[in-house]
Amino acid sequence: MGAEAKQTEEWADVTPDAARRLVTAAVAAFAERGYHATTTRDIAGRAGMSPAALYIHYRTKEELLYRISSVGHRLALDILRRARDSEGTPAERLARAVRAFVRWHAEHHTTARVVQYELGALGEEHYAEVVGLRRETDDTVRSVIEDGVASGDFDVPDVRGTALAVLSLCIDVARWFNSEGKRTPDEVGELYADLVLRMVGSAGAGEAGARERR
Repeated sequence: MGAEAKQTEEWADVTPDAARRLVTAAVAAFAERGYHATTTRDIAGRAGMSPAALYIHYRTKEELLYRISSVGHRLALDILRRARDSEGTPAERLARAVRAFVRWHAEHHTTARVVQYELGALGEEHYAEVVGLRRETDDTVRSVIEDGVASGDFDVPDVRGTALAVLSLCIDVARWFNSEGKRTPDEVGELYADLVLRMVGSAGAGEAGARERR
């Protein structure tokens, strides 16, 4: 599936069709030009609509950004929670979480760049809500690392700092990933899962991923 098709599929639950087209257009515009340099006319033009038509579905440009950011953060959080709550050792669950989180940031790198790097453009109320989701994301990863420390599987003197480093590593994929590059999202996910297990001092680095692929 191509990047354009993935981007459209990502917003399949946004209705009606005009609202979905506007969200897709806003993602592309914000990723290319940045939130502040993008106008509502830019977004409407990409969606094949008049500027006035945009306000039927979204009152402001910031409301569009909030829609993109909140949906993206909730999707990413859900990915991590599923991995946290899955069966297996802490190493297997952490590898699973990183693999899926990285894959999402690679497959949806255009959306992910907007979600992760345009946060500061949100209004105060929306910003507070999204920051809350980011804290839950951090808590989810930290809890898996804490499980590994408690079981003796991980050697991590600073759990909070390590969780932040893991998330930063994964999120940065959205900044550099190229759909035309040599590595697929799955391959990047496998690489990063192994790197993170080495980061936490897991003796199972490389083994957890191998078991997942069987």
